[in-house]
Amino acid sequence: MSGRGTVGSAAGAADRAGNSDGLEHLARVGLIAYGVVHLLIAWLALQLAWGGGSGESADQSGALATLAEQPLGKPLLWVLSVGLIALAAWQAAETLRWRSGLSASGDARKKAVEKIVKSVVKAVVYLALAVLAIRTATGGGQSSSGQQQQQTAGVFGWPAGRWLVGIAGLVLIGVGVYHVYKGVSKKFLKQIDLGQAPPRTRSLVEKLGLAGFPAKGVALGLVGGLLVYAAVTFDPAKATGLDGALRTVLDAPFGRVLLTLVALGIAAFGAFCFVRARYPERT
Repeated sequence: MSGRGTVGSAAGAADRAGNSDGLEHLARVGLIAYGVVHLLIAWLALQLAWGGGSGESADQSGALATLAEQPLGKPLLWVLSVGLIALAAWQAAETLRWRSGLSASGDARKKAVEKIVKSVVKAVVYLALAVLAIRTATGGGQSSSGQQQQQTAGVFGWPAGRWLVGIAGLVLIGVGVYHVYKGVSKKFLKQIDLGQAPPRTRSLVEKLGLAGFPAKGVALGLVGGLLVYAAVTFDPAKATGLDGALRTVLDAPFGRVLLTLVALGIAAFGAFCFVRARYPERT
């Protein structure tokens, strides 16, 4: 079979897998799981802002650890991990589906590259979160801040490692800026099919996206800024992840108010994930 035939066959298989009812239902569970994680992060951030902290980091690991402590928490973590893996598989199928577009030219090729890059990044994020959920369920979880510091210290030992950390930070800042733009411009509406939704739901989705995407963008931008700071100072301890980023907001003037607004925005993003699970994109 020719290489083009192999690619076409793989893309066809990916398209069938991506459109299968079973994978779609599991991906919906993954979107709900993603939303739950953001709601828990928002709750931890509010506790951090108002002095009632539970001792957990205000990040993904803290959110999953909080869930693990609840009744039936560990079985729920396994359900969430399965859903997140399905969500990662869905995104992986998207990369193969758009692969044929790489042989096109002009805008078609540009769109294919953009879709593939976004799908790969999302797949990696969902898979990493699924692994973290499994580790938390089995008692092997670790704070994201501590893990990021260890990883940053390890990268510093690589050739040009300091530059790699700085570039990673700049990329995160760029992703954060894009999230803010995506929220303000309402581009997030392309991720969701509201054709069958009532007008009240459409209004709610717009409000959740307008609040949620910029808030998440601010948080990602701060995480990226801390990575850049770690690279400039050659100090991995400065790479404190999302928990450190939210604490940076708290230390700013009017920090409690600002952190509360960020927390409410992150909660809105979590709620947006729930609605997206109900009305997934069909294109």
